[in-house]
Amino acid sequence: MTDHTMKKNAASIPHSIWPAGDLKRIEKEAADSLGITLYELMLRAGEAAFNVAQEQFPDARSWLVLCGNGNNGGDGYVVARLAAAAGIQVTLLVLESRKSLPEEATQARDAWLNAGGVIHAEDVLWPDDIDLIIDGLLGTGLTSAPRDNVASLIERANAHPAPLLALDIPSGLNAQTGATPGAVIQARHTVTFIVLKPGLLTGKARDVVGQLHHHALGLDAWLNGQESPIARFDASQLPEWFTPRRPTSHKGDNGRLVIIGGDHGTAGAIRMTGEAALRSGAGLVRILTRSENIAPIITLRPELMVHELTAESLDESLEWADVVVIGPGLGQKEWGKKALQKVENFRKPMLWDADALNLLAINPDKRHNRVLTPHPGEAARLLNCSVAEIESDRLLSAQRLVKRYAGVVVLKGAGTVVASAEGETGIIDAGNAGMGSGGMGDVLSGIIGALLGQKFSPYDAACAGCVAHGAAGDRRAAQYGQRGMLATDLFSTLLRVVNPDVIDTKND
Repeated sequence: MTDHTMKKNAASIPHSIWPAGDLKRIEKEAADSLGITLYELMLRAGEAAFNVAQEQFPDARSWLVLCGNGNNGGDGYVVARLAAAAGIQVTLLVLESRKSLPEEATQARDAWLNAGGVIHAEDVLWPDDIDLIIDGLLGTGLTSAPRDNVASLIERANAHPAPLLALDIPSGLNAQTGATPGAVIQARHTVTFIVLKPGLLTGKARDVVGQLHHHALGLDAWLNGQESPIARFDASQLPEWFTPRRPTSHKGDNGRLVIIGGDHGTAGAIRMTGEAALRSGAGLVRILTRSENIAPIITLRPELMVHELTAESLDESLEWADVVVIGPGLGQKEWGKKALQKVENFRKPMLWDADALNLLAINPDKRHNRVLTPHPGEAARLLNCSVAEIESDRLLSAQRLVKRYAGVVVLKGAGTVVASAEGETGIIDAGNAGMGSGGMGDVLSGIIGALLGQKFSPYDAACAGCVAHGAAGDRRAAQYGQRGMLATDLFSTLLRVVNPDVIDTKND
């Protein structure tokens, strides 16, 4: 696959996400409520995937279908039977296994055989003219690396020039965590069924899912009556957060924000945080920093109020402020430590980022009025573990951070996870790889800080801020591409994103 950026039809992807451990229960309860069998659901899943395959690859006339020994393989049998009935040449391979097929998959296999289909062993020679590969190998039950024979088949499929379409989830991708403990299918398209799984949206998902399609298999009405424990947030929700302002609102209504940081050599970090806050609608933004940073910052952005960080200016600013953001360019020396010691007793909403997080890792505490925004490296220091452990289960890592530090945690990365001490959990479905450059986190801190000042709850400020940040990056990438994107490039598109009522009537 040449483009690993995950794409989707936002209108067709639900905003509810369910833990992988709930999938079997949901499937059975939903089917029972409608009086249909699990085999009927399998038939619907196979038909949904077949339709996507035909829509996306109408000229593909020779399909290779890879089936495992679970219900994911059963979906594959259904796809194969429908394809053969449509006049497509189908080669179906099945993994060797001592385990018997589940009842529904057995019915699907028998229907394939009764229709004249042939089942080949996994080591059969592949036809030369294969132009589409259907992945029905492993499904959502994966918890460890695929066995050697499965891994070899996955690697062979990935190396083949034909595009790959995965059923429910790419084989080798953990449905709960998005981790890839071993070989994993590099899908061009993934058709997922009934509900969204967390592993499709975070961890390594964007590298392997390709274009995501969702089909509820006719269970929409039942699912709409259930409350999912995890939410998906994307740019389609921006109008819900960023409503038009009252005509009589003034700067005092929009929050007084103090941003603290910018030690020697890091004036850029604090300036980007400040400007991002202004572009996100903050009423007044005051920066406390090193004296040598004052003139350059004011020259670049005169709307910022910039002062030297002293004990007196900090005391006065904390009295004045509605919100405090601390950390960008703060450093870990005595200058930054003293500021953080005073800020930690601030009773109004605050956001800690960057070196504030590194200092917090040394002296942990709990604050319920605080938003923490670690990247995986900072999260690893906060939890005294490795980055690999953080990335192996990003949802669990965010929840562990909340348990230890309270408040709201934003675990940044591809598929940012937001978690609160009240048990709310969300995955941010916005942003792109072009945003993997210096300063992007400083911009995010400014956005979230501004929203806190505009009376967003800490959790809503974190979710809306992350979506606005990612959507600004996506708009920029759509214009100019991802490579070479700068954090300051987001300011112009950010202005569009936080004004969704005019977003479609202006050119960036």
